[in-house]
Amino acid sequence: MSDDGHEQNGTGHENVPSRQRRRFPGISSRAYEHPADRSALVALRKLSGFDTVFKALSGLLPERSLRLLFLSDSVRVSDQQFAHLNDMLRDACYILDLEKVPPMYVNQDPQPNAMCIGLDEPIIVVTTGLVELLDEEEMRAVVGHEVGHALSGHAVYRTILLFLTSLAIRVAWIPLGNLAIMAIVTALREWFRKSELSADRAGLLVGQDLKASMRGLMKIAGGNHLHEMNVDAFLKQAEEYEAGGDLRDSVLKILNVLPRTHPFTTVRAAELKKWAESRDHQRIMDGHYPRRTQDKDTSVTDSFRESASHYATSVKSSKDPLMKLVSDIAGGAGDLGGRVRRGFGGFAGSAPADDQPPRNGSDRSEGSDGPTDTPPRTDN
Repeated sequence: MSDDGHEQNGTGHENVPSRQRRRFPGISSRAYEHPADRSALVALRKLSGFDTVFKALSGLLPERSLRLLFLSDSVRVSDQQFAHLNDMLRDACYILDLEKVPPMYVNQDPQPNAMCIGLDEPIIVVTTGLVELLDEEEMRAVVGHEVGHALSGHAVYRTILLFLTSLAIRVAWIPLGNLAIMAIVTALREWFRKSELSADRAGLLVGQDLKASMRGLMKIAGGNHLHEMNVDAFLKQAEEYEAGGDLRDSVLKILNVLPRTHPFTTVRAAELKKWAESRDHQRIMDGHYPRRTQDKDTSVTDSFRESASHYATSVKSSKDPLMKLVSDIAGGAGDLGGRVRRGFGGFAGSAPADDQPPRNGSDRSEGSDGPTDTPPRTDN
C-alpha cells in the first residue's frame, strides 16, 4: 500500500514489506535525471517536431517487428499472467504518476535483462533470467527503473540507438559512412549510459529500499549467491576501479566502456548510493521536486550549464589517474610531461627516477654504481 491508501490488488506475497511508500504526484523526470542525461533530453524536447519526425520514420525502424515478436512469442503481463509483476508495474506507474501503464512482456531468455523501447508507445520487456534471479523488492526496483525510462522518454531514443547500430553494420562497406554513423552511435551510447544512472534513481524512488537496489545490482554482477557477497566489498570494487592503476588503465577503461550501453555494475551501485545520500534525493522524498507542468519552461542553457558543472566537479573529485591529469592541466600544474611519461612508462620502458636526465660516464666517479638493468615497474 502506498502512502495515501492506494492498495495493490492481489499481491499476497510474504516478501512484500509492511511499509508505506511515498508517491510523487506530477513529478517531472528532471527530478531524478543525471545532469548529462537531463541536458540532452531538455535539448531534444525543445527541438520542435523532433519526435514527430522519428515517429514518421517508424516504418524504417524495427519497432513494429519487435512488438509483433513479443506479442507472438512472449508472455504479456496482466492480472492473469505474472500477476505479481503486473501489480509492481501498476504500483510503479502510480508512484511516479505515469498515467498510461505501458505493456510489459516476459521473454524466455536465461540472460538477466530488461529494456524499455518504442516510439509511439513504450513497451517493457524483462527476461525469465531476471525474474528468476531477483526477489520481490529487487524486482520492484527493476520495474521502477524501466518505468523511469518510460517517463523520461528514453524509449524513443533507445529505439533510435538500436536502429543506428544496426544501420552502421549495413553501411560498413561505404567509405566513411560507417565512421559517421558510429560517431553518432558512440555519442548516443555515452548519453544512454547516463540515462541508465537516471533510471536507477527512478527505481530507488519506486522501491524506496536502497538495500534491495544494491542486492539487485550485485546479483546482476555475480548471480544468485548473496550469501557469498557483501555490499561494502562490492562498493569497494568501484573505488578500486576508479582509483587504481595508471594512465594505461585509464585508457583501457575508456576502451572497455565505449561499446557498452550500460555503465559497469559496481559503478552503478556506487553512483546510486551516492545519490541516495544526497540532498537532492532527500528533497524529493520530502515532496520538493520539479513538476511536469514546468517542463516547457526549462532552459536549455541552464541544463547544459548544470551538466558542464557536474562534469567539471566529477573531474576535480575523481581519483582516476587520467582525470587527475586533466584536472592538473586545467589548473596549470607544472611538469605535466614528466607525469605523462611516468604514467605511460610501462609502454616504452622505465622512465628515469624523478624525471632527472640519466648520467653519462663522465659524471660517474670511479667505483660508483653504474646504470642498472632494472625492468620497468608493472602493475599486476
